Amino acid sequence: QVQLIESGGGLVQAGGSLRLSCAASGRTFGNYYMAWFRQAPGTERTIVGAINGNSDSTYYTDSVKDRFTISRDNAKNTMYLQMNNLKPEDTAVYYCAARISSRLAITTDLYGNWGQGTQVTVSS
Repeated sequence: QVQLIESGGGLVQAGGSLRLSCAASGRTFGNYYMAWFRQAPGTERTIVGAINGNSDSTYYTDSVKDRFTISRDNAKNTMYLQMNNLKPEDTAVYYCAARISSRLAITTDLYGNWGQGTQVTVSS
């Protein structure tokens, strides 16, 4: 098990930027496939993007491609989500998630470790 703590959320105007961080406990962070999910009120939690253990493979949902960038620093046990050109429809609680695997997964049921979430609100 790994404990995850997100930070960096907040209120930003449309077109602005935010960087989220996800700090993980433990000494095997590099063995985890990491992901960002988001959930707006009244909707299901869906994947934003994911990154494998050595950062040579990333995945993004279509709506955030070319605007969001996932990265990780295994020496710091931290994953990041750089969000640029934010839109009101990006407003949601953002969660980081982890799974012990070298394979990509894009559904919530395949991730066993979750953070508490951080609110991102984009005003128009």
